[in-house]
Amino acid sequence: MTSEHAGDSGSGSDSRPVVYDLAPDCTVADVEVGQLYHAVVNGVVNYGVFVDISDSVSGLVHESNLDNDYSVGDKFVVELEEVREDGDLAFAEATPENYRTETVDHVPDLTEVQSLRTGDSVTVEGSVSQIKQTGGPTIFHISDETGIVAAASFAEAGVRAHPRVEVGDIVRVKGSVEKHNGALQLEVEDMRLLEDDVAAEARERIEAARDERAEPHDPEPLVEWEAFEKLRGDLRELARLLRRTVLDGRPIRVRHHADGDGMCASIPVQHALENFIREVHTDADAPRHLFKRLPSKAPFYEMEDVTRDLNFALEGRARHGQKLPFLLMLDNGSTEEDVPAYRNLAHYDIPIAVVDHHHPDPEAVEDLLDAHVNPYLYDEDYRITTGMMCVELARMIDPSITDEVRHVPAVAGLSDRSKAEVMDDYVALAEAEGYDQDHLGDVGEALDYAAHWLRFSSGETVVDDVLDVGTDEDRHEELVQFMADRAERDVEKQLDAVEPHVEHERLSSDAHLYTIDVDQFAHRFTYPAPGKTTGQLHDRKVQETGDPVITIGYGPDFAVLRSDGVRLDIPQMVAELDEEVVGGGVSGGGHLVVGSIKFVKGMREEVIDSLVEKMADADIDEDLSSAAPLDD
Repeated sequence: MTSEHAGDSGSGSDSRPVVYDLAPDCTVADVEVGQLYHAVVNGVVNYGVFVDISDSVSGLVHESNLDNDYSVGDKFVVELEEVREDGDLAFAEATPENYRTETVDHVPDLTEVQSLRTGDSVTVEGSVSQIKQTGGPTIFHISDETGIVAAASFAEAGVRAHPRVEVGDIVRVKGSVEKHNGALQLEVEDMRLLEDDVAAEARERIEAARDERAEPHDPEPLVEWEAFEKLRGDLRELARLLRRTVLDGRPIRVRHHADGDGMCASIPVQHALENFIREVHTDADAPRHLFKRLPSKAPFYEMEDVTRDLNFALEGRARHGQKLPFLLMLDNGSTEEDVPAYRNLAHYDIPIAVVDHHHPDPEAVEDLLDAHVNPYLYDEDYRITTGMMCVELARMIDPSITDEVRHVPAVAGLSDRSKAEVMDDYVALAEAEGYDQDHLGDVGEALDYAAHWLRFSSGETVVDDVLDVGTDEDRHEELVQFMADRAERDVEKQLDAVEPHVEHERLSSDAHLYTIDVDQFAHRFTYPAPGKTTGQLHDRKVQETGDPVITIGYGPDFAVLRSDGVRLDIPQMVAELDEEVVGGGVSGGGHLVVGSIKFVKGMREEVIDSLVEKMADADIDEDLSSAAPLDD
């Protein structure tokens, strides 16, 4: 008897006879000759009575096997005497004393989601990951050990079918496999909500299978780098978490810094996750609904961004029955400035993970994060860029993307001016794929240029084309050349505008300090923005002097900071300024040599003066000079 039993009073030592109570969907496969069953009379004839022991299992109790008279609807206990060759069942009346009842649930032959074929009649068992009410049927997304399929059930137009079923429940769905808008879909004939031990057993089986499938791949690293090995364990755990998120049918929302390194981080992860989503879902269009990538202009999670993301997520839940998303922060998200946004999400139990190489505030953010990968947590620093980390993360999720992303770490490193000792190795790896160092630099410039004009848009295809991940090589070459040339032209125009207004002084450390009011003297609403303008001015002064240089580009309530050959420790300076300049409202962060701060508009002079005093006391450090070789 291939059935699921739930005894109401029995145990292994109970010697009382058992009478089985079959669930309505039980079939002949669930019965056994010689066993006792609860029966209901469905017909009376001269030669006996017909009885049902489930909706589809019926048979005859011959008059010779009856001790009493019965009418339609009467209930009594029968013993199954024979299953004949023609399929007919023969029963006899039974009168067991002091018996116990055990319920029997039908266990049909289950079909795995990944094995579904158009035209098949199947039964699928899984958890409900999404419920969407349309103007016609209700669409349930059913997730088993192997994948996720949509199941359409119709009650009335626009009326919720199976109202007891909720997201997270375990169900058994019987239906036919059809195609809808090019994707496989179950047309539901019956949906049963599993409960108690039966549901627990199915959930345990499904959870164990998902855990096993969520295990990340373990590809060889693109380059050997001892410093990076410290991070691989954290990256593996995050890869496992992201794969499990996909298997659970939860959407993923990525926020990344809108610069070259941020894009080098997000694009490989996007391609890897979209590939895995396609592998899990029967709907090839699922990545469009379950993955969203958006840039963040600030190097932290602003309340403006989190409010938009939360509103989008809640609308998705209300309109499409989606779970609330998993938030993945890339190249930002490690600092105390992110805390208000994270606390906003905490009200909705939205999981958050961060991969970042900015100086973190672990005490502030750790309790709010489900995963945090950052080189500073292992006494490393920003030389390990987020793009470098995320290429390896993406390969752990889906190693098939490796050939598309071998050049990406070099672009990330050059874009972020990494002084990593393996930069030569990354550049050599890219050159072996056909990207010389000049072209890699142009790709970085083109990414920055694209990010500026995309503003709050992800620019899906354009960014793929610029970075040359899964795109047409000829279009990549033409687009990068066009954008890099435009970027160079616009930078020159901007520098020509600000150069006459740059102020210079020599600090006591003998470092050059250059300051410029970018709000007053730079072109507005065009490329490059204040941060990029400051960086380009800084690079020009470094080339001109060959000495340690600090550059400050400021506006009414912000300042962008760059240094070369000077160990500023910008995160530490920001913390000190916040304490020392009373009423300054100083916040911000960055790396040792690159950062930005915000402050109260009316306190600009006090903040900038205090900042310059701290910079004058900073140590000269040749290791932080762009003149130092890449493999220092």
